[in-house]
Amino acid sequence: MSELYKKNGCEDGSRRALIVDGSSGISGDMTVAALLDLGASEEQLLAALDTLPVHGFKVRVSRVAKSGLDACDFDVQLDGEHENHDHDMAWLFGEDGEEGHEGHGHCHEHGHCHEHEHCHEHEHDHDHHHAHRSLADIHAIIEASGLTQRAKDIALAVFGELARAEAKAHGATPDTVLLHEVGAVDSIVDICAVAVCLDDLGIHDVIVPSLSEGHGTIRCAHGMMPIPVPAVANLCAAAGIRLVPAPVHGELVTPTGAAIVAALRTSEELPASYRILATGYGAGKRAYQNTAGVLRVTLAQLDGASEADVEQAAAPEQALLGTGSRAVPECAQDAHVEPAVPFAAVGDDDPETPHVVVKLESDLDDCTGEALGRAIELLMAAGARDAHAVPVVMKKGRPGYQLEVICDESNEEQLRDIIFATTTTIGIRSVKMRRYPLRRRPGEVITAYGPVAVKRVVTPGGVVRSYPEYASVVEASERTGATFQEVFRAAEAAGLLDEPGKGAPEGSGNSQRPHRLPGRPSKHLPEASSDAGDGADDEEA
Repeated sequence: MSELYKKNGCEDGSRRALIVDGSSGISGDMTVAALLDLGASEEQLLAALDTLPVHGFKVRVSRVAKSGLDACDFDVQLDGEHENHDHDMAWLFGEDGEEGHEGHGHCHEHGHCHEHEHCHEHEHDHDHHHAHRSLADIHAIIEASGLTQRAKDIALAVFGELARAEAKAHGATPDTVLLHEVGAVDSIVDICAVAVCLDDLGIHDVIVPSLSEGHGTIRCAHGMMPIPVPAVANLCAAAGIRLVPAPVHGELVTPTGAAIVAALRTSEELPASYRILATGYGAGKRAYQNTAGVLRVTLAQLDGASEADVEQAAAPEQALLGTGSRAVPECAQDAHVEPAVPFAAVGDDDPETPHVVVKLESDLDDCTGEALGRAIELLMAAGARDAHAVPVVMKKGRPGYQLEVICDESNEEQLRDIIFATTTTIGIRSVKMRRYPLRRRPGEVITAYGPVAVKRVVTPGGVVRSYPEYASVVEASERTGATFQEVFRAAEAAGLLDEPGKGAPEGSGNSQRPHRLPGRPSKHLPEASSDAGDGADDEEA
């Protein structure tokens, strides 16, 4: 596989992202096929699926012609004990369902099918008896597999979305609800395959502007249901996914497909401009009129993105769990909340590419300081860009606080739920704003107290500024016995020497020259050796 896919940036330092075209809807198998067509390793995928502790299935990867387009097809074929009606149009929609459909067998739509089958038909304990699985059952299956940790995290995030949506539909909790179709073997394989492919491609940013959905009814485990089915409706409502009505009598968005978007989408805004690096087409199994029946994914190089974006997105802690992965309001009231991992939005560090954010405001005069502090902790853990409380004097001269939260559009509803659940407010104001951040990148300076992490920002004119990172200053202070201010001033001074031209436009100086680093040692420290402060920052400002 090309090294292009091995990191979240291109050789010139620009940012790349996956753009998902949902104009024909989305499903789990379509997503896997599209990612394979994009360049994910089929060999690595099959090896990973071999480690799943579920049996009675085989995987076929082939090329098909769908609506005249050459596409990849990923098909999970179950044995007789694992019945699957998902491709049976008459069963799904009834004998009077989709009019004029062309037949559901994708191999009937082409004349150049070459395929690779991979079997998992080992002896097993009649896995079909466990078709209705709980989230704990699926968690155990995934944890027992040989998937990488990041792939496991992605798969569990998708199943977490499904469990919350199904729980809401059935009036249960995510821990107690039993997953029917989405807990079956083929769904487990589809979701784990998506996770393996995304991990293999090194994709972190996923842009999904909208999904097209059909109309009518469809048969599922609970009988005939309106489209979108309850699980899809709940997923789209919770994650704020835009649905575009399509002139199709039938389901275009499956629960698995909606959960993938809900868990992994990092933005719904297309970049102002981009360059196409690669395109993948994944074929759907169902044949409808008025739609191509393929999922297209595009690997895009985003114009104007900085090297800092690439470094931030490639960091190990930025594993793809998505700000789209939502916490239900009950979680906000628990003593323990798993922090959501924030994502760098497209163009986030480019002052010429504004990023749309939302400011949530609420005035509080009867909320205790402890409750407000806890609310801010939960908001930050759930993916807020910033959250703070400002003292204000309210009507009738009452002292209070104005709670302000800055967030992305994609998790506005989630953060509103947390505010309502954890404060005494009875209303929230929402304002859409444009954010113009300076380009930034992490760095490090060497002081007499040791290395200190800094954040470097670049103005539109190219002037570089360095700001010592609080946590790093505290660590150096505690380690050496120096005061916070001594370490901070030393890092500030070292940052000035590291900046090109000491405040001149970026690139006009030489940050690689050796120099005596500033910063007088504290009286608590022994005198530094003659070369203790010499050195240069390895990174260009």
